Amino acid sequence: MAAPYRTIRDIVEHEIEIRRSRFICALAPAATEEAAREFVAERRRLYADATHNCSAYVVGESVRRADDDGEPGGTAGTPMLEMLTRRGFADVAAVVTRYFGGVLLGAGGLARAYGGAVGETLDRAKVVEMVPAAVVTVSVGHAQAGRLESDLRASPYALRGVDYGARVAFEVAVAEDRLPVFEEWIAAVTAGRAVTALDGTVHLAR
Repeated sequence: MAAPYRTIRDIVEHEIEIRRSRFICALAPAATEEAAREFVAERRRLYADATHNCSAYVVGESVRRADDDGEPGGTAGTPMLEMLTRRGFADVAAVVTRYFGGVLLGAGGLARAYGGAVGETLDRAKVVEMVPAAVVTVSVGHAQAGRLESDLRASPYALRGVDYGARVAFEVAVAEDRLPVFEEWIAAVTAGRAVTALDGTVHLAR
């Protein structure tokens, strides 16, 4: 079973200063690795004069990347990534831009600075709770399709698509804990004429 996770609604930016070094952290929602890479590239263009533009992102359940961008290995991207994963975030890209202030922070100081910048910025983000949802295909005859589509669009269930074939198939995302209620609802609104089938798992905003 897929696990719930947290993501953010919008881009958020926050700056901290540690021993005269400026750390500017920006977070962005990133549903794909391509989106995460584009955000990192955009921040590097925006702060091309910075000493470092370190990054980390988590996309889905398996994609995790970190880049120290010239800082000592493991002192920047890794603590940024660990902050995201420890707090249960995914589909998020983080970039911390550093302007060196002339005072060396040491490996531990750098790790605390980069991880802390991400943590403080997460505290300021609008968080979205994402829960596992089953993709259910509901098929009915053409005579019932119009009414069912209207009912689905007015319901709390997420209609993802409609396929008109020999029968009309509606693809609906339903939070896993609401599946029994959904099955009962479908049976009621179609007088038991609908055929349902499970077709994978996605995540929905709670």
